[in-house]
Amino acid sequence: MSAAHDPRQNHLLAALPLADFERVRPSLKLVPMELGAVLYESGSRQPRVYFPTTAIVSLLYTMADGASAEIAVVGNEGIIGVSLFMGGETTPSRAVVQSAGHAYQWPPKLLIEEFTRGGEMQHLLLRYTQALLTQMAQTAVCNRHHSLDQQLCRWLLLSLDRLVGTELVMTQELIANMLGVRREGVTEAAGNLQNAGLIKYSRGRITVLDRPGLEKRTCECYAVVKKEFDRLLPSVTSP
Repeated sequence: MSAAHDPRQNHLLAALPLADFERVRPSLKLVPMELGAVLYESGSRQPRVYFPTTAIVSLLYTMADGASAEIAVVGNEGIIGVSLFMGGETTPSRAVVQSAGHAYQWPPKLLIEEFTRGGEMQHLLLRYTQALLTQMAQTAVCNRHHSLDQQLCRWLLLSLDRLVGTELVMTQELIANMLGVRREGVTEAAGNLQNAGLIKYSRGRITVLDRPGLEKRTCECYAVVKKEFDRLLPSVTSP
């Protein structure tokens, strides 16, 4: 494994007892995650499990007419492959890399074996799944009841929590697909945040200038999701 990368950059792996981590470590494979790459499609069996470290992955629900909206975001706090250990094997969502970086790939068979072994890995995965369900539910509420400005603030804050640094590489078209809105709406919302001095947006790069300002401007949904992750996974959110 590269010296510049460490599986424990993923907070779930970092939270494992040393003996458990050393047992799974040899089977982890570092892989690049390119922006826009599709990790799995709706309804398909998930061929691999991923523990993101520096990449962020969006879970999207796609309608029959091709329209889509993000239902959750997964980064260094989580895992891609929840349906495998929950017994479903497939899911109606698709997984798309939202922010390029790296992840550690793990064979599904080993995930299931480790989960059925019990112990801390099982406990961590179950608590993570509950937190992920909270994020999905809150995202649905937010998309229905809050302004696009507030949704964009929530989305930026959730992304920042899963990144090192304050810059995201993201086109307005991709943001619009994530939020399930028209590109023109994202242009207006991003312009509002830029005019307020909260972000700088230029050529597909968003730099957050004032995080406390974003937190004041967003809706309650960000705090609800963060509080639930902190409650269920204190060793993950504060490694």
